[in-house]
Amino acid sequence: MVKHKDQAGNSDKRLIPKIIKVFNKYPKKSFNHKQISKRIGVNTSFDKKATAAILQELVKKSIIKEIDRGKFKLKEKAIKETNVLIEGTVDMTTRGAAFIISKDSKTDIYIAPKNTLNALHNDLVSVSVIKRTTNKHRRGGSEKINGRIIKIIERHKTNFVGRLEVQKDFAFLIIDNPKIHIDLFIPINKLNGGKNGMKAIGKITDWPKSTANPFGEIIEVLGVPGDNDTEINAILSELDLPSSFPEHIAKLADKIPIKISDEEISRRRDFRKVTTFTIDPKDAKDFDDALSIEKNRAGNWEIGVHIADVSHYVQPGSEIDKEAFDRGTSIYLVDRVIPMLPEKLSNLICSLRPNEEKLCFSAVFEMTEKGGIINEWFGRTIICSDQRFTYSEAQELIEGKHKNKKFETQIMLLNKIAVRMRKNRFLEGAIGFERIEVKFDLDEKGNPLRVIPKEVMDSNRLIEEFMLLANRRVAEFIGKTGNNASKKQVRPFVYRVHDTPDAEKLKQFNMFLKTFGYELRLGTPKDIAFSINKLLNEVKGKPEQNVIETIAIRTMSKAIYTSANIGHYGLGFKYYSHFTSPIRRYPDLLVHRLFAIYLADEKPNVMMTNQLEEYCKHCSNQEKKAVHAERDSVKFKQVQFMQDKIGKEYNGIISGVTEFGLFVELTDNKCEGLVRISDLDDDHYFYDQDNYCLKGKRYHQKYTLGDPVSVLINSVDLLKKQLNLVLIN
Repeated sequence: MVKHKDQAGNSDKRLIPKIIKVFNKYPKKSFNHKQISKRIGVNTSFDKKATAAILQELVKKSIIKEIDRGKFKLKEKAIKETNVLIEGTVDMTTRGAAFIISKDSKTDIYIAPKNTLNALHNDLVSVSVIKRTTNKHRRGGSEKINGRIIKIIERHKTNFVGRLEVQKDFAFLIIDNPKIHIDLFIPINKLNGGKNGMKAIGKITDWPKSTANPFGEIIEVLGVPGDNDTEINAILSELDLPSSFPEHIAKLADKIPIKISDEEISRRRDFRKVTTFTIDPKDAKDFDDALSIEKNRAGNWEIGVHIADVSHYVQPGSEIDKEAFDRGTSIYLVDRVIPMLPEKLSNLICSLRPNEEKLCFSAVFEMTEKGGIINEWFGRTIICSDQRFTYSEAQELIEGKHKNKKFETQIMLLNKIAVRMRKNRFLEGAIGFERIEVKFDLDEKGNPLRVIPKEVMDSNRLIEEFMLLANRRVAEFIGKTGNNASKKQVRPFVYRVHDTPDAEKLKQFNMFLKTFGYELRLGTPKDIAFSINKLLNEVKGKPEQNVIETIAIRTMSKAIYTSANIGHYGLGFKYYSHFTSPIRRYPDLLVHRLFAIYLADEKPNVMMTNQLEEYCKHCSNQEKKAVHAERDSVKFKQVQFMQDKIGKEYNGIISGVTEFGLFVELTDNKCEGLVRISDLDDDHYFYDQDNYCLKGKRYHQKYTLGDPVSVLINSVDLLKKQLNLVLIN
């Protein structure tokens, strides 16, 4: 008996990490000892008995729990055990410490600077938990977990943007990203034309364990820091986004014929004689969508939402398709567009330009003037747009102020229907966030002359409602199995989903609202949506409007692409997809391809079906990077705009509170700057995370998110894209 126990003990040491790894990998699943044995690959009866014994031991150690007789599941607090290895992503701080974000842990794991190995921001790493403590004063009463990085599983990136400091025999690339806490050592023969002070892209080539800094080489010189093109290209490079097309891709696009064959026209529904027009921003060139309208014999309105048929020109697996997939989306920077498709396709062949015959994929609705849908049709079409309107021109028509009355009746009718649809949408549970965005007037060199808040007009909402309608009805047609409802089949598709808000975030938001005298009704998801809309209406025009809208948006989940439909909470739709912008979004192109297959009553190939979720993840990631780039370009232009305004005073709103200071958004131009906590010298301030404020320890002065303040422009750092402010009075 003793001998058997000793042998089982030796097996414990060998099997324990494997067993824990299974539970960590599937934290929400339960297993019996036979299932665990199979997953860790044990075959002998001896090892199977040892596995059963280990499971009981892990229950005693509170790593797993027995939820039913012989069925075990990971305990939520198991992550705190010091012998557990965790995989996660590095979120590096500017001071060299890090937090590990892992799906296996509700609490982020703190890594002290000495324990980061040589991990960099966003690397995938393996972490050993070394200490855990409970702190009742931490937000939510959560525990703090300390760990040590023991292995770098995968580098997030090896190319970095920075500024060169060249010495006699070597150089350093001082990396721009403040979360990358090292400089790149560059041998003098690896500068590749880089000069002292220039901005460049460096690549890590080696990182010996004995050195604090990695070795690298310069792979591209971007130019002089502060120069417009240099800084915009640096923004793109930092996010691994392209700035131009490879020459061979542009040449392939040039070979695509513009002329549409009679044979192709014969296969399509013809809308060329139906009143059709586009409504887009003034500077747009890639016209994805057009609207048509005519009265049918029954006296109802037949409204067509016509979308550029990119899938006709871009074939799956082609070189142009691969390039478009890699990009995932067009990127709209302040001074330029980085298109997803080569210019000949995006601005010429596919763009629904006026008085040109164009191929489309259309959603056509028979509607009443009250917005009711009587019938719908989907399919491939040919159109010829009669007019290209800007949003301002369409708005003038809606208001009866445009001198050209030719399409006034049609646009006013479409607006009337759109207003009805919008009202119904909010009655069904949509949430109405409308954040103020800015645009810039630029001179010929790209320098900002003015910062102007973007105006959201009825014409914007008109287009929005009909695009939402098409996106929704296409997704419903597929999700509800369309014309094959009797088969009850689940069709692989690309959905745009938005999950319900996190309960803990909502609770924290509600506590914050009470300080302003507001309160949310936290019932069903629909109750919450109605309550948020009521709140947004109540705060409109009040000093706290901006802060409450900001935190409300932060409380929401992020919309993503996925093949698993869960609905779109923010829009209040059970089914939603992106169908209306295939020139600038790859998911829309995927939707067109799948939709065409299903309309033909066919099935997608197995490879496409199996890879669909990976396509969705890639597109979500590319969208996130594009949004980041767009925001960075706005930030750069805002700081550039403020360069000559040092010493001037402005009114603003506290738009962010951190442990190192206050972010203030200037009321006049929406530029944002930082008041450092070190410049608040009338008291010693500390960060109160729960109440979104800085508090003075001695005099109890508070600076809270949303407070109005007056500031002075203290300094401008164009290279760091920082506007430094000091408070007045």
